[in-house]
Amino acid sequence: MITGFITGWMMRHTKTSQGALNVMLVMLLVSAGVGFIINGMLSAPVLNFMLIGMAFSTVFANMIEKETLDDIMKVMNPVISFSLVIVILNLAAPLDYHLILSAGIYTVVYIIARAIGKYSGAYFGASVTHAPETVKKYLGFTLLPHSGVSLVFTGIAVSVLEGSAPECAAIIQGTIAAAAVINEIIAVYMAKKGFEWAGELHMAEKEAISESERTSRAQQKGNLSGSTN
Repeated sequence: MITGFITGWMMRHTKTSQGALNVMLVMLLVSAGVGFIINGMLSAPVLNFMLIGMAFSTVFANMIEKETLDDIMKVMNPVISFSLVIVILNLAAPLDYHLILSAGIYTVVYIIARAIGKYSGAYFGASVTHAPETVKKYLGFTLLPHSGVSLVFTGIAVSVLEGSAPECAAIIQGTIAAAAVINEIIAVYMAKKGFEWAGELHMAEKEAISESERTSRAQQKGNLSGSTN
């Protein structure tokens, strides 16, 4: 967070998007270096570099202009996407997918409990913030799909437990692997239905078409006014 604040302050004083990008990259390396130094000082390397990056980027992203952030993300998005694929593959590689069939009741309990938590948490949050009715009813469905984050924390949990409780580590591996496979089939469909029920699917295309129509009408009015004059 401290390096993120310094980065945000420096980026606000740069005159070009390229300069802001250079500042961000240098300070990102500084943040990672701080993480390595602190890990080296501890008895065990327990710092999570993904969380370091999240804290770093969250701070500076809220300090700079949206246009500057958009220019930076145009460059960084392909890099981030490729990096996430590498991270997920690296985390998934040691998972024993033969445990999927033996996970059984744990997987069922995990999927149901996670779905209830996602839906009820979204409904409660939308209720206390007085969000629209469609948000309260359908936001929870859009949160059901699994992501690489689950594999991140699975890797952390397994690395902690494999020495003291290897049987628990095996259960966690099998449960998360099975849930990820099942949720990629069921939860993605439910997320799509949630967007449909909320009336949000294809809204961006409709808004673009409406904007195009408004622009066209304005041009026609301008042409007509010019012809009249």
